[in-house]
Amino acid sequence: MTEPGAVLPPASRTGKRVDAAFRGATGVAATAVLVVIVAVAAFLVQKALPALAKDSASFLTAREWLPDNTPSKFGIAALASGTIVTSLLALVIAVPVALGVALFISEYAPDRLRRPLGYVTDLLAAVPSVVYGLWGVFFLVPRMQKLQEFLAEHLSFVPVFKVPPGAPVGGRSLFSASVVLAIMVLPIVAAISREVFLQVPQGNREAALALGATKFESIRTAVLPVSRPGIVSAVMLGLGRALGETIAVALVLSATFTPTIHVLNAEGGNTIAANIATKFGEAGVTGRGALIASGLVLFAITLVVNVAARGILFRGQQRRLGT
Repeated sequence: MTEPGAVLPPASRTGKRVDAAFRGATGVAATAVLVVIVAVAAFLVQKALPALAKDSASFLTAREWLPDNTPSKFGIAALASGTIVTSLLALVIAVPVALGVALFISEYAPDRLRRPLGYVTDLLAAVPSVVYGLWGVFFLVPRMQKLQEFLAEHLSFVPVFKVPPGAPVGGRSLFSASVVLAIMVLPIVAAISREVFLQVPQGNREAALALGATKFESIRTAVLPVSRPGIVSAVMLGLGRALGETIAVALVLSATFTPTIHVLNAEGGNTIAANIATKFGEAGVTGRGALIASGLVLFAITLVVNVAARGILFRGQQRRLGT
């Protein structure tokens, strides 16, 4: 240790060079990310514009997908609504369970169970999408029929659970796809939230307990407020996974092009990613351009979601600094 008042030696020239090289490398990495984003956006716009010019319908409101017909007609009304509805419903289902799992592992589980439970939760994220889709089609959907009928009968006053008169209930519906998405999103949100909770200083918990707080009160006052930015980031990453999922949704969902918020309708719906996966192989030149145009919309939705998440985190930080 240096004695008080001692003068530290100046940084060596080698150390300065290393610092400068490291700063330059990190700057290049940050710039590369921006360049990739701009390049992807430019590619999507370039490939989408010719198809959009041939579209004889309204791209934002049309309910049909016939880009290779003469005249060409296609729109994303059904695709965008299905993407947003299934993703949001998946978050509603997955986030409370994921946070409960993360809190149990980090705050309640004994040491001999904490690590195995963490491994099992993380293992769900490693399961391929096609496996989730096949499991959903052959196992989950048939066993959810009675649940969907129950929801339609007893919760029809909730708009999303209301089924139009004469429409079939259950089956390969938006609700079934949302449940599969929720299971896929759960390990991402749980794993990130668990790590965030474990990073909270133990002194925060001990201080709350020393003041007479119960275990739940210490979590509510000392753990969750500090972890809020990490939780928001975990939820946004889960939402990104739900928005971009393809194969699992394509297998589970009965694809139609009618916009709807009625998630129990057996006539299903469609999502942007699933439509790209199922239509790309048979699409012509205009059809591929139309699919790329829909991908551009999904790119924009994802960008808006991430900007909104950053805005929420920034406002939260400003409030904490203000107090």
